[in-house]
Amino acid sequence: MSTVNVLYFARLREAFGVSAESVSLDEGATVGDLIRHLQERGDSWSSELGAGRPFRIAVNQEMAAAQHKLGEGDEVAIFPPVTGG
Repeated sequence: MSTVNVLYFARLREAFGVSAESVSLDEGATVGDLIRHLQERGDSWSSELGAGRPFRIAVNQEMAAAQHKLGEGDEVAIFPPVTGG
């Protein structure tokens, strides 16, 4: 098992009612595995992180894809896309 620190921002923080938490995952877990784990909580977790919902993921402050492997102590930020003007 490895533990990652997950940070939630903007509408996700509001929907989940939490800004940060530690999540334990199997060794070799990927970003995609983490998202599936969170979706399994149901309710707002499955709807906000479901297919077709826009959100981005950064691991240790670098954008990451679903296949990115996570390691012990990684910081995973999950946030909606940001638009500027």
